[in-house]
Amino acid sequence: MKKLLINIRYFMAPILILVSMFGVILGGPYVWAGVVLFGVGILLDTLSMPMHTKGAGFDEDGETNGIPGLQNAVMYIMLPVFALLQVAMAWRVFQYVNGVPIEPGMFMGIPIQMGISGAELIGATLSTGIFAGIGIIYGHELAHTKGFSFVISRLMMGLSGSAHFCYAHVYNHHLELAHQDDPATSPRGRSIYRHFWLSHMGQSKFLYKMEQARLKKLGKPFISLDNRWIRGYFMSLPTMILFAWAGGLVGVACMFVIWTVSNFELEALNYMEHYGLIREKGQPIDYRHSWDNDNMFTSWFFIEIGRQGDHHDRGETHFWELDEVGSPNPGWGYFTEFTMALVPPVWHSVYKKKLATWDRDFASEGERAIAARINAEVGYEVEDQPGSYAKI
Repeated sequence: MKKLLINIRYFMAPILILVSMFGVILGGPYVWAGVVLFGVGILLDTLSMPMHTKGAGFDEDGETNGIPGLQNAVMYIMLPVFALLQVAMAWRVFQYVNGVPIEPGMFMGIPIQMGISGAELIGATLSTGIFAGIGIIYGHELAHTKGFSFVISRLMMGLSGSAHFCYAHVYNHHLELAHQDDPATSPRGRSIYRHFWLSHMGQSKFLYKMEQARLKKLGKPFISLDNRWIRGYFMSLPTMILFAWAGGLVGVACMFVIWTVSNFELEALNYMEHYGLIREKGQPIDYRHSWDNDNMFTSWFFIEIGRQGDHHDRGETHFWELDEVGSPNPGWGYFTEFTMALVPPVWHSVYKKKLATWDRDFASEGERAIAARINAEVGYEVEDQPGSYAKI
């Protein structure tokens, strides 16, 4: 029973993804369920700030407390769930474009609202984008696998137009972390809005160049189905066709908003996980090159994705086996930090102090020299902070 309870805590996101999907199906005010739930997440994450947790850990026999079969099944099931979420959204777009009357209806014996207003369409679109973005945590987890699971990851990311992420994350981010050659690591002074575009396009560019070099070495043409960069975008074609068919320009616009919101959330995670940290080229990646996050709500909701120090040390380790390794920890959960990041002046005022402490207590001599130069360029110079680094 104890092991089951430990595993159930990671079902928070899947359950809320389903709730958001059924909100779109039910119609009326329920289409805003995803937006409301996201707001509740911010509140709960902030209130739980003093509460921290360990990973699932191991039992007295040294066996993992995670139930691999159960957790893997949930991750695989997320692919059809996200596909159904898009189908539900496309159905609502179809109703809006075709002027289906707003009136009571039934769906599998459940009372729903047929038809949808313009305001409700906005709510449904935002809710879908938010929880499609939350679902990217499963695409990330499976990107560190091989074979069938990796294909599932690519298909999952393809639903948001980001199948390139899987290769870029493993072969670029995990090798170039905290260096300017990693587009997913945000340098000091950059806003989350600028990072969103530069990181997304930078990772796509990485796979483009990687395939260019690989196919040239193999003597194969770049424009072919052997090209994994091209194949990744083909994985997004079903979504594009679905929304174009459902609502023409309106459908494509809704799809674009959904993709933008979901990818913004993906890049927000990258932004929060490594913001401003520095590593000299060629030097090994260490625990200090990631911001860890063990806030209870964040850990359970984001399936331990915040344990970045351990994750970058053991990339293929399952999320339920990750734990605290002594990486710097800002103390807030991801929902709370995301809200701060949306207001760049607030974010920078907080993080220039945290980075000053990182420079003093964590950085190597070479990293400290690089930090001093960058701090002067972006206005991150602060007076020496007394005391040692601590969680807030």
